[in-house]
Amino acid sequence: MQYFGSKRGLFTRALQTAPAPGAPGAPGDGAALLDQLPATLGVKLGGMPDGTLAVLRSMLTDPASADHAREALGRQISGIGGALPASEDGADGELRAALIITTMLGVTIGRQLLGLDVLRDAPAERIGTLLRPAIAALTEPPD
Repeated sequence: MQYFGSKRGLFTRALQTAPAPGAPGAPGDGAALLDQLPATLGVKLGGMPDGTLAVLRSMLTDPASADHAREALGRQISGIGGALPASEDGADGELRAALIITTMLGVTIGRQLLGLDVLRDAPAERIGTLLRPAIAALTEPPD
């Protein structure tokens, strides 16, 4: 309450795993996005306050929290999808963005909530380095 005003405010802050819609630059700027996403992941893997972790847990069990998570993640997916270069048919930008966001969310959950040894013990920079090729593949439209 002191820092975020409400549980919803804390939850919104906890879900900030990706750049805001429109970031990092003009639509089609996949290279800048590629540079920003691992850095954002590094911040999330660096540690979270207990309250933030509780809010992340609640999105899996509380319907209202799940609805809020879907809305917040949907905005991130839309923003990132708009920053990705379009495929020839223009149909898969949001799907690729959703795969990027949920990959990052999964890694964060594995490290922060589940405490998987291999993720917990690895430096955030190493995880970002290993994820970079996968994220890079998703920032470009498939052939």
